Amino acid sequence: MLKMTEKKENIIIRTAKITDAEELLKIYAPYVEKTAITFEYEVPKLEEFKNRMENTLKRYPYILAEKNGEILGYAYTGAFVGRAAYDWAAETTIYLKENKRRMGIGKKLYERLEEVSKAQNILNLNACISCPRKEDQYLSRNSIQFHEHMGYAIAGEFHKCGYKFGTWYNMVWMEKMLGKHTDMPEPVIPFPDLPGRDI
Repeated sequence: MLKMTEKKENIIIRTAKITDAEELLKIYAPYVEKTAITFEYEVPKLEEFKNRMENTLKRYPYILAEKNGEILGYAYTGAFVGRAAYDWAAETTIYLKENKRRMGIGKKLYERLEEVSKAQNILNLNACISCPRKEDQYLSRNSIQFHEHMGYAIAGEFHKCGYKFGTWYNMVWMEKMLGKHTDMPEPVIPFPDLPGRDI
């Protein structure tokens, strides 16, 4: 049985709830306003953010790390491209509080995403990551390095495809294989249908 609430070193990894949206949006907002980590220009309104969470949770995990009631970061998977043949692949996303990076929280969140994805019978995890041609105040290669540390490999790079803060940025796709690709893969199980997961 998959257990979706885990406590390690007083850090709880659990499924995000819509009531967490306001705190999660506070984590996300600085990435929009001060970095090129996301290519969004405007911080989404709370209702839009809630809608995004609800749509994700219909099929995929949306999880957060919490310590003593403080949300430290969150991560989720989503559809990769959105066509039936891609069902066994999912795109990953992760954001941490600005002052909670380099503490192993991202690793804990990604390890849980992998566990859940395997339980869903997902075989490929893909990450779309903005990539600086030259590191600047808005973007470094830290996200790429984190994904490499987690076992992802660069699968391709698109050049000068994102424009933010007066600068053209590249984008890379990174991938990690979670299981064997057979001629008859098991059907993907939507997150709400997984046994033992909390919500």
